[in-house]
Amino acid sequence: MALDEERPPLTGGCLCGRIQYRIDGPFGPVTNCHCTMCRKAQGAAFATNAPVARKDFQLLKGGELITEYESSQGKRRCFCRVCGSPIYSHRVDDPNSLRVRFGTLDGDPGVRAVAHFAVDSKAPWFELTDELPRLNSDRRPMPSK
Repeated sequence: MALDEERPPLTGGCLCGRIQYRIDGPFGPVTNCHCTMCRKAQGAAFATNAPVARKDFQLLKGGELITEYESSQGKRRCFCRVCGSPIYSHRVDDPNSLRVRFGTLDGDPGVRAVAHFAVDSKAPWFELTDELPRLNSDRRPMPSK
């Protein structure tokens, strides 16, 4: 599904409800990331996320509860310090965008994943069954079997 710049604003938040946000702009490409860090941060087989302009992301409440963890140099994962829900991540070298975790959205964002990323480190117990492109951690296509 293509980006829909005409969609109404989206809201989202953490599990305990203390953090709430609103997104007023379009998302960039949505990916399902299978890297080890995303799997551990999500507690799931992969993390579905997409970039959004920082100017289009507004915290409605709970900003003081967001805790940042630098998971790799320059990459910060931001989550609720009460319930642990991952909300977004950002890179120090890209101050104008955030990567929003789709599991925290309240509604349908109107866009769908365009690829699986870091498939070379996916969970061995999870099988990919769709036809989305599959990329290695170095962003090259996975070789066919």
